[in-house]
Amino acid sequence: MKETKDKAPKAQKQDKQPGDQFKMDPQPESKADNAQAKKLESKVAIISGGDSGIGRAVALAFVREGAQVCITYLDEEKDAKETEKLIKEAGGNCLLIAGDVRDDKHCDAIVAKTIDSFGKLDILVNNAAVQYPQKSLLDISNEQLQKTFQTNIFAYFYLTRAALPYLKEGASIINTTSVTAYRGSEHLIDYASTKGAIVGFTRSLANNLAKKNIRVNGVAPGPIWTPLIPASFSKKKVAEFGKDVPMGRPGQPNEVAPSYVFLASDDASYMTGQIIHPNGGEVVNG
Repeated sequence: MKETKDKAPKAQKQDKQPGDQFKMDPQPESKADNAQAKKLESKVAIISGGDSGIGRAVALAFVREGAQVCITYLDEEKDAKETEKLIKEAGGNCLLIAGDVRDDKHCDAIVAKTIDSFGKLDILVNNAAVQYPQKSLLDISNEQLQKTFQTNIFAYFYLTRAALPYLKEGASIINTTSVTAYRGSEHLIDYASTKGAIVGFTRSLANNLAKKNIRVNGVAPGPIWTPLIPASFSKKKVAEFGKDVPMGRPGQPNEVAPSYVFLASDDASYMTGQIIHPNGGEVVNG
């Protein structure tokens, strides 16, 4: 285990979501610890929210395994350029696409540009998300409710729908849900609701696509140190983040990324409709 994995987040706050990774202290760990075995050789992947956090770590892990990646992000240009730099340093190819995945036409364009650049699509990782803590359901405005659902679940439908015509037998769709889908969250009611919807989406789509041998699975992270954390919570909450799980610390993005590599690879050829739970020891019925 790297020493930095034991470093608690310092008190900090960002005012804009989904947040900027370059502002975070300490910096999340994105690079894989060890060389891999090229399990994704010649594969092409789209990763939404791939500029930072879990998405960046997944992109780097995929590239190390031989994949080429399209990274989508909202407007975090500096983080996206850093991800591109890291991918190129790892010997990979990267396509960056900025824009709002709440727009179905933008999702169509993401897939079209990926096909134009790489000629095919093998893996789709639906990962982009927002969360806005509120003390009461009464504090959740219609605007917040719509933005949370449009970003966290509608976009999964849009991007998957655009990708499906290009996904062939053996392809993999991986959806990022959350531990909150299983145990709830009193201050993230709308967010947890979208994450529950993602579980239902994953299981239903898995059944729908099983005969085509397109696998659909999910990952339900617990507390992971990503830009969304300082962009969501107070300095005090950030300083305490992750301490309430059995392992007593937040996870790092590169501790979650191997779950995505597994689900994207032939190692998971008999898994569909399943959820993996890298969450620091919380036991959930998932």
